[in-house]
Amino acid sequence: MILTIYTATTMIIIAYLLGSIPSAVWIGKKYYGIDIREHGSKNAGTTNMLRVLGRRAALPVFALDFLKGFVAVTFIELMQYDDLIGMNDIINLKIGAVFAAVLGHIFPIFAGFRGGKGVATLVGAVTGIYPPVALLCFGVWFVMLMVSHYVSLSSMVAGCCFPVFTLISPKVNGSPPFVVFSFVIAVLLIYTHRKNIERLKAGTESKIYIWKPRRMNPGDGAERKDKDHGPK
Repeated sequence: MILTIYTATTMIIIAYLLGSIPSAVWIGKKYYGIDIREHGSKNAGTTNMLRVLGRRAALPVFALDFLKGFVAVTFIELMQYDDLIGMNDIINLKIGAVFAAVLGHIFPIFAGFRGGKGVATLVGAVTGIYPPVALLCFGVWFVMLMVSHYVSLSSMVAGCCFPVFTLISPKVNGSPPFVVFSFVIAVLLIYTHRKNIERLKAGTESKIYIWKPRRMNPGDGAERKDKDHGPK
């Protein structure tokens, strides 16, 4: 029993350490010579990397943040080989690992406890528990982003849909800890985006356009017209 408790505690600590890997900070410093926390929204996350440094910098940050959340949770599967651990215990430990990984991202020990909001890490961690719910939330996020172009608003709406999808999913709605977890996550996302909410109300929140329309130079129209009316 003591060994089981020790192992479980160690895995939760590992989840926190994985979450503490400050991918945005390290990539910004190594490849761009800046601390991303001193620019833009001063948030060490994918969205701020996209605003400040572009997609080339943001994509690996998202991938790494997603991966560290996913690994932190799936690593708990090793506990199933312990005879004292049941399936409900595994789910509860995974939920604990999610909180630990997200906490590590928000307060990373490897970056002076100044991190990001933990959305990408949260998505990766939830995917490690139950992928269908995570995919549904991602779908909501993507649609909202295409309509509003606000990453913060999209994240909050997707987060609020998380408990709804949990309640209608027969595979997880029978697990009270997971249901409570989904509501806590929704509240946590709203709390961590409180400054974004203020900017949304004030109309000062930055928009993100994944696909920008092609800009046409003033002379393009005239050149095209000349070509259309040129010799056949």
